[in-house]
Amino acid sequence: MPALIDGLLAGLMVSIGGCVLLSCDNRYIGALLFCLALLAISYFGFNLYTGKIGFLFADHSRKNCRVTFLGLLGNAFGTLLAGLLIGLALPALREAAQHACTARLTQLPLQTFLRGGFCGILMYVAVWIYREKNSVLGIFLCIPVFVLSGFEHSIADMFYFSLAGLFSLPSLGFLLLAVLGNSLGAMLIPALTALKGDPKHE
Repeated sequence: MPALIDGLLAGLMVSIGGCVLLSCDNRYIGALLFCLALLAISYFGFNLYTGKIGFLFADHSRKNCRVTFLGLLGNAFGTLLAGLLIGLALPALREAAQHACTARLTQLPLQTFLRGGFCGILMYVAVWIYREKNSVLGIFLCIPVFVLSGFEHSIADMFYFSLAGLFSLPSLGFLLLAVLGNSLGAMLIPALTALKGDPKHE
């Protein structure tokens, strides 16, 4: 239950980050302010799937797997709840979310998967720097980079689709591809560094 609640709270924080990104006319400022989400998640110790999945490569115990995937479930509930509530509180944002999500659904499946993969790499880097170097520098660099590059963060996308009210099989397929891309992308660095015998990622 704690892992699920922490996942829900992480989903709420990502949703707030997505909300400010949609609200900003200046995408550079929006990308920077989005950092609040991962900053709060890191300091409070909330359970964000995209921040944990890459570390399962090194420690894939039953407990860690359970916590990580309960986090994903909690993230989904949190973003669904936030999307519905923010849609009521700020209806003007719903139109922006609908435009963004409609554009996302025109992507080829491979594009969505690859964009998710590159976001996963950046999320792993941001969290690794925070954990190992006790620094938020990775957060303030990696988050704007994935936002401005157009990479897909599956949990943020869950919020956008919820806010837009787009609940359909194509939307679900898009989100599953983004989750898969985030997951494999986040495992790329630990997998390749393990091959060369780097103890930092074993």
